[in-house]
Amino acid sequence: MTDTTAAATGTGKPRHRFRDRMRNPVAVKELRSRMRGRRGFVILTLYLLLLSAAIIFVYMVTAAGTTVPSSTVARTAGKGLFVAVLGVQVLLAVFIGPAFTAGSITGERERRTFDLVQTTLLTPHALVLGKLVSALSFIVLLVLVSIPLQSIAFLLGGLSAVELVLSESLVLIAAVAYALYGLWCSAVMRSTLASTVTTFAGALFVNFGIPLIALLGLFMAPTISMGAASVFSPLSEITLLYGGLTLAAVNLPATLIVSETFLLNEGTLTGYVETVAGRPVWLFSPWILFAILHVLAALVLYVAAVKRVGRVSEL
Repeated sequence: MTDTTAAATGTGKPRHRFRDRMRNPVAVKELRSRMRGRRGFVILTLYLLLLSAAIIFVYMVTAAGTTVPSSTVARTAGKGLFVAVLGVQVLLAVFIGPAFTAGSITGERERRTFDLVQTTLLTPHALVLGKLVSALSFIVLLVLVSIPLQSIAFLLGGLSAVELVLSESLVLIAAVAYALYGLWCSAVMRSTLASTVTTFAGALFVNFGIPLIALLGLFMAPTISMGAASVFSPLSEITLLYGGLTLAAVNLPATLIVSETFLLNEGTLTGYVETVAGRPVWLFSPWILFAILHVLAALVLYVAAVKRVGRVSEL
């Protein structure tokens, strides 16, 4: 009874706090309900089968569509496999993860079970953490089980260990941030429909709206095309470069693409010095800023969701 109370309230000896948090009753209950039966295992099996089929298709298309030496074909196919699996993981992190959390709190209200939760010893912190862990665990599982398939690119020579570790780390960071965004929307909104619409609208705007706005701004910029001299001042060119890298750091696909370009073309993981308008300028790899921004956003969203749930509990 004492352990259960400590787990629910977050109190107890410091050395047992981490263990008690792992025994969060909300997370345990929802994980058991999700993994009992065949549904979870069927989804996992179908996911791996579809991913394997996509990998085979990419390899066959790459091998059949080129006449270059076999070693080059293998590297090209390996890179294609890596990109295909990474694209699926990006969709999981950006859209599927928030779909699990968007109805976490509002679902309790609509089922009229939120009042029952309030009568327990659960704190708003424990409730939000349990909802987050239960919703995010399955997405993280899908990401992790796809890593062995993605590692096939190692055998083909199209992938390095640095690329794999960096890409998976960014995907997991994004998965946590977007899941917390969906959880915050669920805590703020009154219905699951409104929470889901807001969650997907925000994800679509960040991943598609911002790049479209940036492209529109480039097309409307007063530059002379076809290799002519730019009408921008040196300071404006440097500002545009840093602005572009900052916008890329907000967007997961753009961060992966630009960071990959830095790694392959310039051989750097953090950044390099480029001469712009006769001045040496250090250009940073966007994954650094991406990780900082999304970790901070995750912390802010978590605190905001806990405060919102606590405010509702006091009403």
